[in-house]
Amino acid sequence: MTRVSRNFSDTVEKEALPAVSADVIFASSRFPNYKIGANNHIVNVKGDPKVLSMKEIVARETALLLEQQNRLSVRDLANKFEKGLAAAAKLSEEARLREAASLEKHVLLKKLRDALESLKGRVAGRNKDDVEEAIAMVEALAVQLTQREGELIQEKTEVKKLATFLKQASEDAKKLVDEERAFARAEIENARAAVQRVEEALQEKEQMSRASGKQDLEELMKEVQEARRIKMLHQPSKVMDMEHELRALRVQLAEKSKHSLLLQKELARSKRVEENLSHLYELDGAEVLGSYLRIKPCSDIAPELSKCAIQWYRISSEGGKKELISGARKSVYAPEPFDVGRILQVEIIYDGQLIMLTTTAAIDPAAGLGNYVEALVRKHDVEFNVVVTQMNGVDQPSESIHVLHVGKMRMKLCKGKVTIAKEYYSGSMQLCGVRGGGNAAAQALFWQAKKEFSVVLAFESDRDRNAAIMLARRFAFDCNIMLAGPDDRASLGT
Repeated sequence: MTRVSRNFSDTVEKEALPAVSADVIFASSRFPNYKIGANNHIVNVKGDPKVLSMKEIVARETALLLEQQNRLSVRDLANKFEKGLAAAAKLSEEARLREAASLEKHVLLKKLRDALESLKGRVAGRNKDDVEEAIAMVEALAVQLTQREGELIQEKTEVKKLATFLKQASEDAKKLVDEERAFARAEIENARAAVQRVEEALQEKEQMSRASGKQDLEELMKEVQEARRIKMLHQPSKVMDMEHELRALRVQLAEKSKHSLLLQKELARSKRVEENLSHLYELDGAEVLGSYLRIKPCSDIAPELSKCAIQWYRISSEGGKKELISGARKSVYAPEPFDVGRILQVEIIYDGQLIMLTTTAAIDPAAGLGNYVEALVRKHDVEFNVVVTQMNGVDQPSESIHVLHVGKMRMKLCKGKVTIAKEYYSGSMQLCGVRGGGNAAAQALFWQAKKEFSVVLAFESDRDRNAAIMLARRFAFDCNIMLAGPDDRASLGT
C-alpha cells in the first residue's frame, strides 16, 4: 500500500485544492471514533460498556414505571408519567439533533469526496493510488453513516411511540387525580355538614335546658311567694306592724322629695348666677413662661378689681391638686419655672360671690430656656445685671446697676466692689418670681437671703430672670436644699 509522502504539498499546487465551504457546521469538535482494519475496512471502536444505548434506557424506564404503578399513589403516579413524558420529549429532541448532525456529516463527506475526485484528475502515479484509497475510505464511511441513519430512524419511531404512550398515560393519571380530588372534596363537604348538624343539635339542646331551668326557677319563686303569703295570714300582728312602718316611710319619702325639689331649685338659681358672673372677667396673656397673665373685665357691669379679693392657685395637671400661691393677690401674675406643666387658676370674690378663671392648658416652657440654663450650669459663677426695686419691703428710688452672682454654693449681690448680701444656700433662703407688680413682673424676682434681709430684683429680660431662678434652684438642689418661694416648700413635700 502506498502512502502520501510529506512532500506531497510540494508536488500539488495549493490553489488546486478546493476549500471547504464556510457554511458547513460540524456536529462535534473531534474526529469520528473509528479505525481502518484489514483490507481497508472501517472498524467501529466499541464504546464504554457502562454507557447504555437509547433502547436500553427506554426499556429500563418502562420496566420501572410498570413495577411501581401498583404501589404508588395517584399523585406520585401522575408525577412519574409527567417525568417520563418529559424524558421522551428530551429523547426525541436528541434524535432530531442526531439526524441534523448526520445530515451535516453527509454534506461533509460529499464535499470531501468531490475534493478527492478533483484531486485525482490532477495527480498521477503513487499519489493517484493514495487518492483512490482515500476515496474508497470516504465511500465506506458514507455506507456506514447510511446504516447508522437507518438505526436512528428506527429509534426515533420507537421514541415517538413511547412518547405517545406516556402522554396518554399522563392524561389518564390526571383524570384519575381529578376524580380522586372531587371524591375527597365531596367527603369533606359531607363531614362538614355532619359536624354542623351535630353543633345545631347541641345548641338546640342547650337552649331547651336553659328554658326548662328558667321555668323551674319561676315556679319555685311562685311557690315561695305563696308560702310567704300563707305564713303572713297566720300572723296578722306582724302584718299590721309592717303596714304602719310602710306608711311612715311613705310620709318621710314625701317630705324628702319636697326638700330635694327646693334644693334643686336653689342649685339651679346659683348656677345661673355663677354663669352670669363667669362672663364678667377673662384671663388675658400668653400661657407660657416669660409672659404674664392679667384679669381683664369683659362686661360693663363687671365690678372694679380693686374692690374684689383675688387669689391665684396652681393646679397639678395629673392629680388635680390645688396649691395656693402665697402673696399672689394681684390682678397680674407672671408664671415662674415652678408653674411650668401646671394649670393656673384665680379666684375673684365680690360681695360674697365667687368667680373662678382658669388657663386653657398647662403653662408651656420658654423656647430655648432649657439649653441656655444647661450652658450656664457648666460655669462656676454666673453674673446677672439687676436693679434693686425693693429692699426689706421698702421701695428703692435709685436705679443703679447691681450684679447678682449665682454660684454653686452661694448667692451674692454686689454694687461695684461693695458686697450688699452674700449667703450660702440654706433652708431659710427663699427665691421665686415676683407675685404681682404689673407688666414688669415677668422680669423681677423675690430673694430672701436670710430672715432679716430680702430684695426684689429687676432683670434686663424675662429670660435672665427665669434662668437665674432655675440656675439657683439647680445649685441649691445639689446642696440638698429646696429653694422656693414663701409656703412653696409645703406644697412640694419638703
